[in-house]
Amino acid sequence: MRGRLFLALGQPLVARLERRMASSPLFWNLIARKYLASPVPDEAVYQRKLELTRERLRPDWDLLEIGCGSGATALNHAPHVRSVTACDFSKKLLAVGETRAAAEQIDNVTFHCKSLDEITAPPAYDAVLMLSLLHLLPDWRGAIDRAAALTKPGGIFVSSTTCMGHSRLLRLLQPLLRLLPLLPSVTAFTEEALRAEIRANGFDIEVDWRPEGADALFLIARRQG
Repeated sequence: MRGRLFLALGQPLVARLERRMASSPLFWNLIARKYLASPVPDEAVYQRKLELTRERLRPDWDLLEIGCGSGATALNHAPHVRSVTACDFSKKLLAVGETRAAAEQIDNVTFHCKSLDEITAPPAYDAVLMLSLLHLLPDWRGAIDRAAALTKPGGIFVSSTTCMGHSRLLRLLQPLLRLLPLLPSVTAFTEEALRAEIRANGFDIEVDWRPEGADALFLIARRQG
């Protein structure tokens, strides 16, 4: 009886903690300095991802990046589009992007301290980026649904996602990680599940690339017209 009562009370608690971990900036503000000091794991891979995205951008496009961090990618793409809206819930990371934009006189990027749930559509965007984000969200399927709502027909959705659905160790650790509110959520799903969900939301995948030795799957998908 006590066990069943604990489970009944515990499940809503876990759900609340998951939502708090996904939406709280505390963790990212705490590690902002270390995050900014860390080099890109593979500069050549990063530059190739920028290039593959840039090949599809247009000068009259409006781009949205969700989970932009310090804004490095948003600022890299800024010269190739009309406007960039860069969103993150860490004020410390956003401040770095704002400082760099001012120093480099980049005036078509606006930074907003917002979570995914706070970004509304319309307006819709020609390009929506979620880089190193989906695997940190408990409701990653819902995030892809939101990306579809935010992307214009003919526009593109760009993601770089660590897919850990085949990791038995992570599946075993997930219940423990979910009970630690300071840490970000880590959600395990497979590459196959990610591709299927993107297609189910009305996208055609144009770029499907996981560099040799890399953990993240890089996808560019175009929303059907």
